[in-house]
Amino acid sequence: MASLQYIFKRLLLMIPTFFLVMVIIFLLVRFLPGDPAIAIAGDRASDADLEAIRNRLGLNEPMLVQFWLFISNTLQGDLGRSILMRAPVTDVIFERFPTTGFLTLYAVVLSLLIAGPLAFVAALNRGNSWDAAIRTVFQVGLSMPVFYIGLILLTFLAAQLRWFPVGGYGETFFVRLHHLFLPAMTVALYTSAIIMRNLRSSIIEVLDAEYVQFSRAKGLSNRIILGRHVLRNAMISTVTLLGLSIGSMMSGTLVTETVFAVPGMGRLMLEAIFARDYPLIQGLTLTFAVLVSVVFLLTDLFQSWLDPRMRLS
Repeated sequence: MASLQYIFKRLLLMIPTFFLVMVIIFLLVRFLPGDPAIAIAGDRASDADLEAIRNRLGLNEPMLVQFWLFISNTLQGDLGRSILMRAPVTDVIFERFPTTGFLTLYAVVLSLLIAGPLAFVAALNRGNSWDAAIRTVFQVGLSMPVFYIGLILLTFLAAQLRWFPVGGYGETFFVRLHHLFLPAMTVALYTSAIIMRNLRSSIIEVLDAEYVQFSRAKGLSNRIILGRHVLRNAMISTVTLLGLSIGSMMSGTLVTETVFAVPGMGRLMLEAIFARDYPLIQGLTLTFAVLVSVVFLLTDLFQSWLDPRMRLS
């Protein structure tokens, strides 16, 4: 019952968050420079044509009326019709979401595969050459912008060595793994550096705890100590950081998908901003906000499983 109450409390906290996000989305989109009517009809359109487009989009209505229409339509699942794609925004988002979702999940898996083992190696060999080498390499990766890492991988591994395609998404599962390896690795190299440093510090802190020393005094093997005691407790803070990183990955796909020409929601967001496509920008931003909130909810639930004391907070 405590778990259900914890989930219900977290779901209630998401309601004001969504409302605040919708207010911010509505205001920011309205303050974008340019006229969407001109973007649709072109610079040579007559004043009558532009006025007709503004009336059709509701842009001549008072701001409060526009906001009420935005709220009511969104709650009914109607995000409007895209000016750029000339299709319902919901359909456009559902078409592009699998690409961004696959890329984000791919990057998360690579980040964990890179950061997890190396964090253990660095923590168990703290202070020696292995620890220094691992921390130095990750520090270099952490100091470079994501788009710069992507350009380096794209130049050497795709353009020169031709090991990977320079862009695209693919059609089958394994082809997509091949096509999206470079953009996923670009995000993973940066994210894994953050996760590794946090997990290493957590492992060292747990290794110095009294109950770990007591477990060693009882004669338990290192495998049991690391698996049952160290890993679970060290992951608590790392799970929080991983949830924040996943949220950053989703919102940061704009840069990665643009560099690697991946047809996902991030690249679509950039195209919608240049086209001043109000409905599509609103729909994409709201979708990212919902996805990030769901990730944070899952993070809280996983943390409460690792540490039941968190259900009381």
